Amino acid sequence: MSHHCSVFKRGALAITLSLLLAPVQAAPFEKGDMEASLLVGSGQAFNESYTVIGAGFGYYVAQGLKLGIDAQSWQGGSVGIKKISPHVQYVLVNDRLMPYIGAFYRKTVIDGYDDLDAAGARAGVYLSTGNNFYMSVGVAHENYLSCDETVYVDCSDTYPEITLSFRL
Repeated sequence: MSHHCSVFKRGALAITLSLLLAPVQAAPFEKGDMEASLLVGSGQAFNESYTVIGAGFGYYVAQGLKLGIDAQSWQGGSVGIKKISPHVQYVLVNDRLMPYIGAFYRKTVIDGYDDLDAAGARAGVYLSTGNNFYMSVGVAHENYLSCDETVYVDCSDTYPEITLSFRL
């Protein structure tokens, strides 16, 4: 796990510094705007490493206020894992760095196990990467509801997030 955090920190620092030097683009977080996002990452479950692939969609119901849904598929381990997560997020729109906070609910379907529900929060910052493209760098914390500690090592998790979003 510490290897993943070290790689994340170096990558996030390099991306952040290069994006801060990029020209500022108009923020897309207006009422009626829509965005799509892509996720590629890694995760650990059942003492195995997974490649996590995901996508999301969001709609801004007011300036800076997004309702959305994300889906993930965890690949590469012996146990199949799929996640779906509706969420709400608020972006403070300003010139270059646009901080956000949000909350989510997550339903996890695990082959051979009971479904696992979670509730969580996230915070971070959006960075403009060019016309209609944005990267978010942040952290999320989730608490697993009705978690069986005889099956799962931990009933909560905190992890870094890097997401590429684009305006539709």
